[in-house]
Amino acid sequence: MARLRCLFVLALLVVQLPGDAMAGRGHHGPAAHDYRDALAKSILFFEGQRSGKLPPSQRQSWRRDSGLSDGASAKVDLVGGYHDAGDNVKFGFPMAFSMTMLAWSVVEFGGLMKGELQHAREAVRWGADYLLKATAHPDTIYVQVGDATKDHACWERPEDMDTPRTVYKVDPGTPGSDVAAETAAALAASSLVFRKSDPAYASRLLARAKRVFEFADKHRGSYSTGLAADVCPYYCSYSGYQDELLWGAAWLHRATKSPSYLSYIQVNGQVLGADESDNTFGWDNKHAGARILISKSFLVQRLGSLHEYKGHADTFICSMVPGTPTDQTQYTRGGLLFKLSDSNMQYVTSSAFLLLTYAKYLAFGKQTVRCGGAVVTPQRLRAIARRQVDYLLGSNPMGMSYMVGYGARYPRRIHHRASSLPSVAAHPGRIGCSQGFTALYAGGANPNVLVGAVVGGPDLQDKFPDQRNDHEHSEPATYINAPLVGALAYLAHSYGQL
Repeated sequence: MARLRCLFVLALLVVQLPGDAMAGRGHHGPAAHDYRDALAKSILFFEGQRSGKLPPSQRQSWRRDSGLSDGASAKVDLVGGYHDAGDNVKFGFPMAFSMTMLAWSVVEFGGLMKGELQHAREAVRWGADYLLKATAHPDTIYVQVGDATKDHACWERPEDMDTPRTVYKVDPGTPGSDVAAETAAALAASSLVFRKSDPAYASRLLARAKRVFEFADKHRGSYSTGLAADVCPYYCSYSGYQDELLWGAAWLHRATKSPSYLSYIQVNGQVLGADESDNTFGWDNKHAGARILISKSFLVQRLGSLHEYKGHADTFICSMVPGTPTDQTQYTRGGLLFKLSDSNMQYVTSSAFLLLTYAKYLAFGKQTVRCGGAVVTPQRLRAIARRQVDYLLGSNPMGMSYMVGYGARYPRRIHHRASSLPSVAAHPGRIGCSQGFTALYAGGANPNVLVGAVVGGPDLQDKFPDQRNDHEHSEPATYINAPLVGALAYLAHSYGQL
């Protein structure tokens, strides 16, 4: 009888978990949003962040060439790549993470993207080409272009920037296992994107990923130590480099299926923090993403030696499921996952992506997640993810889309130099360093619409002031959009929009 009572209670928990029924309706009822349109715009955003010589196919047409001499001070070619957010520095650490996540979006959900797949590949290639340049010299990785302090003292268009384009690097004397292993992850993930469409390019990316990871593992240390004055407080590696080593090895294992990377994970996983209880996934801390990624080897490839990673992944997933004994995540009254006030939307999009990706793996393996006494299904995880994406697109107390250019109401005064200043076409004359600050504090809408940009988002009270000088809430970033691309592709497909 006791066993029957336990089974009855478990059954009730499964039935009563909010969202399971909603997940079922989500596949058959009307969609809350035009996910296909949002997908197209989320990819288009990356064209507005480009640095370098822009191609004839450039669709964010108000942008022009910039940074054409990047790397010259160090006698290397570092032209290209992306500006990470609203300034003009090229920060290698978040750029590499953005490329890893954009590539993962394509790897998992690219088959659903149809006409947008080519645009997504182009966005990955733009970043991967730059990472190849940054890793062209053995045992050296160029990790930043631009003096961040001096750049932030100006408000000017990337086409006009005249602040020092100082080049920063890691090498055996100044190690940076965090940024190096993340770069290896980005190269390995990108190789999977092009494995069928451009095998030669994919092979080049993978060969470089192997070399860069070897450097990261051999010369251990955090780049925040040797380059503290230059990369902090902007993109310090607060979580250390262990998570990136596990993450990089996981991507190389997925890309190569080599027993050597499997052995590396098995031998070093615990030392590198595989079972740590951190529940935040973003440009700094990769543990949660590594757990989800490695769990696929058990759930899909049936690799029994990695079975413990399902448990590690379950722990992270359970921390986000409302109403379960293991829930550790704060949500606003309006339903938004809330981690930090500064650029919180990055955690919303990365978490939504991991929920959908893990649901995919679980469904393939015919598995569920046990969160305390509650059994959580893949459908439930998809419902949680969809709720976060819907909030971002406008289903929130303010009725505001946090994606620029999507919906009737969206942020008009984003914290972004190029968007907030007149374009070169509209104002051919140079706009100087301090001259641009007039635009920073002006009250009108940005003259250039950075279509697809997702800003940092509302505060804990679901409020968003839409003020240009409020970088915590109004600044977009590549690492906000990158995981959202995959989530939107899944949702657009699941509602028959693709």
